[in-house]
Amino acid sequence: MSTPLVSIIMGSLSDWEWLRPAYEVLREFEVSCEVKVVSAHRTPELMYQYAKEARERGIEVIIAGAGGAAHLPGMTASMTTLPVIGVPVPSKHLSGQDSLYSIVQMPAGVPVATVGIGNGTNAGLLAVRILSLKHGELQEKLIAYQASLRQKVEDMNLRLSQEL
Repeated sequence: MSTPLVSIIMGSLSDWEWLRPAYEVLREFEVSCEVKVVSAHRTPELMYQYAKEARERGIEVIIAGAGGAAHLPGMTASMTTLPVIGVPVPSKHLSGQDSLYSIVQMPAGVPVATVGIGNGTNAGLLAVRILSLKHGELQEKLIAYQASLRQKVEDMNLRLSQEL
């Protein structure tokens, strides 16, 4: 997959810490992606153009991280029919609760899938699950990934039983 299928956008470079795990998940699943800073407040024209043109460029899922007022995921979702996954970024004063509420409280008609505060990993995995509906080769990788999670739990239980 050489043409980017997923776009990871953030309001500021300081959000990268929380979105990097999404990027790493996409790399693990060999899903091509692009990463950009697109601020809803500082570059609204860029955000508008970006959201309007994403599908034409081959993007199939957008992961949008934002802190504070967290307008980027919702505003992007209002301008595209692509699935948008919001990642609430932990904030200095309210620990990301402000971001979470902003993203999940979208008005009817403007859906944004939302993962936990700072949980870029789940954003990446949700993007892969969405893509697997069209790109069947990802389904087998998801099955193997889930099997590895089960194996980790089995290994923990084995270790625990050996310690008791």
